[in-house]
Amino acid sequence: MDRRSGSTVSRILEEARDRFLALAGEAPPAGGLALLREVGLEAFAEQGLPDTKQEEWRYTRLTPLAEIAWTNAPAAIGVKQSSLEAAAEPVFGCEPVVFVDGRHRAGLPGGAGAGEVAALAESAEAPALLGTLAEARSHPFVGLNGALCQDGARVTLRGEAPCLVHLVFAEATEAAASHPRVLIEAAPGSRGTVIVDHVSLEETTHLANAVLEVEVGANASLDLVVLQRQGKRSFHAGHVAGRVERDGRLRTHTLTLGGAFVRNDLVVTLVGEGAECAMKGLYLGTGEELIDNHTWIDHSVPQCRSDELYKGVLAGRSQGVFRGRVVVRPDAQKTEAQQSNPNLLLSDDAEIDSKPQLEIYADDVKCSHGSAIGRLDPEALFYLRSRGIDVDEARALLTRGFAGEVLAALPEPTLAEAVGALFSERLERAGESP
Repeated sequence: MDRRSGSTVSRILEEARDRFLALAGEAPPAGGLALLREVGLEAFAEQGLPDTKQEEWRYTRLTPLAEIAWTNAPAAIGVKQSSLEAAAEPVFGCEPVVFVDGRHRAGLPGGAGAGEVAALAESAEAPALLGTLAEARSHPFVGLNGALCQDGARVTLRGEAPCLVHLVFAEATEAAASHPRVLIEAAPGSRGTVIVDHVSLEETTHLANAVLEVEVGANASLDLVVLQRQGKRSFHAGHVAGRVERDGRLRTHTLTLGGAFVRNDLVVTLVGEGAECAMKGLYLGTGEELIDNHTWIDHSVPQCRSDELYKGVLAGRSQGVFRGRVVVRPDAQKTEAQQSNPNLLLSDDAEIDSKPQLEIYADDVKCSHGSAIGRLDPEALFYLRSRGIDVDEARALLTRGFAGEVLAALPEPTLAEAVGALFSERLERAGESP
């Protein structure tokens, strides 16, 4: 716990804001991103970095992030070619499009699957939707992203044939901050999966502040997989803002496998009748990591459905935070909404702060919510031990079983297999094998 005075913390946050604003003046020309940069800079200058007096940041101290003298990410100078090639490997069924330290890396093998992918910095004009779904003033890190964004991707899905797109955002440089932007447009009737994959090429201290804007058209279906598997010294802020039109379906899979600091915000608005949203999340904390998940599903029209399941596994002295908000507007009759946040604590020192919330302003609805905190079942452990399985393997089996429900919902079996292996590897590497 940070025991410094409120005035000291405020000074640290203000100095960090000023350093970020100075970086905006040093950032390279933005081309089609100029308006996004201008609006973001103005918003962040007003907002700055929040402190724990704000309810949305009550359990999330930003002083560790604010005390680092971040720099604008360079063009990945000095990164090993072998590391770059590893980032471009087609591990999830298609060749990825790779960004290093926030910028598109030309010259690497990689494609766009069956979708249309364009680097934002290479466009003279910004797409019309850019900056309208994730507004700069809606969140301090969205404003910061806009102020310092140097590149990102526009993904367009068309047609009924399912397509798969894999974007890799790889961080490499010590004390560098990148602010990538992704705009995903699923045209009416389209089908597809987009994987946004955050990795570390080197074991450095770095900040990835990513913003994703997602538009799901009428009768379109999109699976959005956000996989955060950066190093233990990484700082990560991720914001997803989605809008789903009539009879559209958005399924999000937020998979967080650790980092010194991780903040995930996910906001989805259902704007057309018959729209559906399914949110699945799995977060793993080890050591002294902090993982903070904030979600918001807004039912603004009738006859929409949402289903949210976030599961946490916390070991060591790690801390998890879950704030899940579901709002049902007065006109949103016939709404169905479920929300659940079970958590598994693997040590006495791990901590979870969970607060699922329902705000219902309509009367003809079916809604439920809940959270749970528990430990490995001693009877199940005893049963496995009685079958000749040693205690470490028994604990590992039960922990993987707990995570399995979220992994099974992934759209590709190979993806579920790969993420499951990463989940187990992270626990073992941290010396927290269950």
